Amino acid sequence: MLLKCLLGYLAAVNLVAFAQMGADKRRAQRHAWRIPEAALFGAALLGGSVGAIVGMYTFHHKTKHWYFVTGMPLILVAQLVLLWLCWRQGWLSALL
Repeated sequence: MLLKCLLGYLAAVNLVAFAQMGADKRRAQRHAWRIPEAALFGAALLGGSVGAIVGMYTFHHKTKHWYFVTGMPLILVAQLVLLWLCWRQGWLSALL
């Protein structure tokens, strides 16, 4: 049950991060109010790094900003390392 909730959360936060990239790209093209960069990074930090990276390259958005091009993959790597460490410590056994 807990695993299903976690997977549902990760799916939702990645969808939100992906949608944020698309929405911000559209707003940039229309010279409209933009989504703050902190919100884009926040969604990635909350577990949506894959969605943010896929959104960046799908919408060709923020790909000229070094802090997005390096920051988003670094967040993903940090999350994967954290997941691996939790697995090695046996903390994920409660989810399975």
